[in-house]
Amino acid sequence: MTILNLAEYKNRKDGIVMVTCYDYTFARILNESEIDMILVGDSAAMVMHGHETTIPIDAETMAVHVAAVSRGAPGKVIVGDLPFLSYRKGLGLAMDAVEKIMKAGAQAVKLEGILGQEDLVRHTVESGVPVMGHLGLTPQSVNQLGGFRVQGRSEDDREALKKQALACQEAGCFSLVLECVPDQLAREITRMLQIPVIGIGAGVHTDGQVLVLQDLLGLSPDFKPRFVRTYMQGYADVLDACNRYAADVRSKSFPSDKERYAG
Repeated sequence: MTILNLAEYKNRKDGIVMVTCYDYTFARILNESEIDMILVGDSAAMVMHGHETTIPIDAETMAVHVAAVSRGAPGKVIVGDLPFLSYRKGLGLAMDAVEKIMKAGAQAVKLEGILGQEDLVRHTVESGVPVMGHLGLTPQSVNQLGGFRVQGRSEDDREALKKQALACQEAGCFSLVLECVPDQLAREITRMLQIPVIGIGAGVHTDGQVLVLQDLLGLSPDFKPRFVRTYMQGYADVLDACNRYAADVRSKSFPSDKERYAG
């Protein structure tokens, strides 16, 4: 699987499967899975570091996560997020951030929004770096958007998102993440674009889906938006395993004779 295969997936209407990952251990599992692509998202700020938004993470920290994932999943397409403001400080500093993410092991970078950064996308692509766009709910703009809210409900907002989607394609993005928009709008944008559209909270009519790995594994019981489907009860299972271990230690049933060295 390479980014060149994504257009074929769109044409065949094969669903593109993408999940986030931030560490080596989970990356090794994903490398053996049927997942197509891994997004090393700036959501690491929230999932791995406990922040309330994605804003605090920087390019250096993102590169550390990308490097860990790339070592664990060498067989997958890895996209690294460019974090908050790393690509809004001028072309030179933006390309420094791109360089950090790519040298850490990503095959592409993702950035949010398109207004005011069409030239950056073109320059990045012309420099040999594939770029994934991201429209709709863009978490780095959460303060401007008034929170984590569905985007594109009004007619003006729908038309603006369509124009921005076309601008992403025209600037050279190889694909587009569309987050938290009404189902019909996502369908229209997906049909309108030649590049693949990967949805999250955007209905079933996109070319693929992306979810945060910890969400689909049920590791975040307090976070249950409508668009998340859990495929195991990971939080409860891990908690139960730790409690059973604690009970075995306290009862002296661990370690057993087979689990210790004689001598």
